[in-house]
Amino acid sequence: MKMKKNKDYDYFEYFVKNVESACRAAEYLNESLAEFDRAQFSDRVAAMHEIENRADSEKHDMMQRLLHEFITPIEREDIVALAQQLDNVLDTIDDVMLRVDMFCVSSILPGALQFTALIRKCCHELLGVVGEFRSFKSSTKIREGIVAVNSLESEGDKLHSECIKALYQMPEADAKMLLAWTGIFDDLEMCLDACEQSADIIETVIMKNS
Repeated sequence: MKMKKNKDYDYFEYFVKNVESACRAAEYLNESLAEFDRAQFSDRVAAMHEIENRADSEKHDMMQRLLHEFITPIEREDIVALAQQLDNVLDTIDDVMLRVDMFCVSSILPGALQFTALIRKCCHELLGVVGEFRSFKSSTKIREGIVAVNSLESEGDKLHSECIKALYQMPEADAKMLLAWTGIFDDLEMCLDACEQSADIIETVIMKNS
């Protein structure tokens, strides 16, 4: 009996699925802060962990396959670097939820929702980029998507400065609130940084293969 050959692993599809998970996480973060309920928030943190843990499991499977792969569509180190950076996108989103829970935040500042809206947009732009990555040599949209991700990260830098300034001008802000929200705003900015760094890796791969 002739054995069936294993289907080639689709690394580009893995990248797409990973960013789809990041988009779900970004949507869930936005929803969790917009509909904030202190009593239920720990349950939401656990649900976010499930999204992150599933993505970690898929990354592990991909890395195991990569160990035994003879030919890859792009350089092995580029696959590893991009996989790690995309994983960081999910990790940073998860970190926001953890910090809000850890500091027992009682209400959400408006700037945080401005940030989560930017993060949602940035993750969806990144999804468009990875969706075009398979055909990066001929795609007419991928560079436009990379620019969009970079622009959203720049908006995040500006928003971070505005949010920190507004926080320290709040007359009711005590030391605990300042500590908690400085960390939360830093984590929110890092979500956008992680998206930009992922797009930068893709841009580097394009340049190396042009």
